[in-house]
Amino acid sequence: NTRLQVEHPVTEMISDLDIVREQIRVAAGSPLSLRQEDIALAGHAIECRINAEDPDTFAPSPGRITDYHAPGGLDVRVDSALYSGCTIPPFYDSLIAKLVVKGRTRNECLMRLRRALEEYVIGGVKTTIPLHTRLIADPDFLNGDYDIHWLEGFLGLRK
Repeated sequence: NTRLQVEHPVTEMISDLDIVREQIRVAAGSPLSLRQEDIALAGHAIECRINAEDPDTFAPSPGRITDYHAPGGLDVRVDSALYSGCTIPPFYDSLIAKLVVKGRTRNECLMRLRRALEEYVIGGVKTTIPLHTRLIADPDFLNGDYDIHWLEGFLGLRK
């Protein structure tokens, strides 16, 4: 498959591999540089898709970015092209950044994610950062007591 999954940074974080570089190498005619048994997974990673949307209604929030500060530090990755002064148009997908964090354990990963979300500053448009902050503070989420329908209940959409 010549396409990457949007979540590939999670795999890159726990495998310590650059999947994009490997894809480019293969596209250029080189063989894969490793075998499946060469890949070791370690730790836990979580990705938050940061969208230019109202965190309560999910309505798009296009506009000009007035302030921008991405979180950083050990095992914190931000994939984004945002900068202060850029404009988020209303015509495309509202994804403006992917925040990915890694920890040795799920709990360490969640603590690092909480800090990264608190540090993330995107001014001028509404974003889903407050929603992610609420999600990772929920006791059911923290305890791993969720399924594919959990978010509907959390948002009050389940009937």
